[in-house]
Amino acid sequence: MNERDSYKHRGLRKKLIDSIRAKNTVAEGVLKAMDEVPRHVFMDSAFLEFAYKDQAFPIGSDQTISQPYTVGFQTTLMEVSAGLKVLEIGTGSGYQTAVLSRLGAKVFSIERQKALYKKAGKILNDLRINAKLFYGDGYKGLPTFAPFDRILVTCGAPSIPESLFSQLSVGGIMVVPVGEGDVQIMHKIVKIEEGNYDVSTHGTFRFVPMLQNKQSV
Repeated sequence: MNERDSYKHRGLRKKLIDSIRAKNTVAEGVLKAMDEVPRHVFMDSAFLEFAYKDQAFPIGSDQTISQPYTVGFQTTLMEVSAGLKVLEIGTGSGYQTAVLSRLGAKVFSIERQKALYKKAGKILNDLRINAKLFYGDGYKGLPTFAPFDRILVTCGAPSIPESLFSQLSVGGIMVVPVGEGDVQIMHKIVKIEEGNYDVSTHGTFRFVPMLQNKQSV
């Protein structure tokens, strides 16, 4: 038994996963991946009692670790399967990154906050999560590594970043919460062909804002 993931942690995680499963909106494969990721290691030890509550929680740098249900819901909308190339905008704590990796995706994740970029990298390395992390502006994406089969934006965008459209492969899916203010509408965008997209919306959520052209040092 890994000391960092005790029977108690696993029991609390199972209760959390069961509560999310009851909503009938998160795919079983995604729930399995979430059950394999110890959320508590992405949080400071002083806040471990919050690790398996279905809520977001501050992680510093004005960012949060996403609500587990939101992670599951966004990941389900993305229809991730093994081998797909995924661009994640906003590494944050690294928790969502780990879930995507557990699904077998090839994850490329970009974070604009230097402190979070470094911390997430260490945690993911300790967990032996194979993901490529980058420090930079999420609005720009990673054109050098494009195209991507999936693009996930984990912060609230005032509009859909045009620069990311060109980095999405034909047949690819982008999931992004769109809206200014405290509440965003979840968008799923399927790229039918160049310049032709199918857009659907999937309820309201709360995310920290996506800040353009701003990186910490």
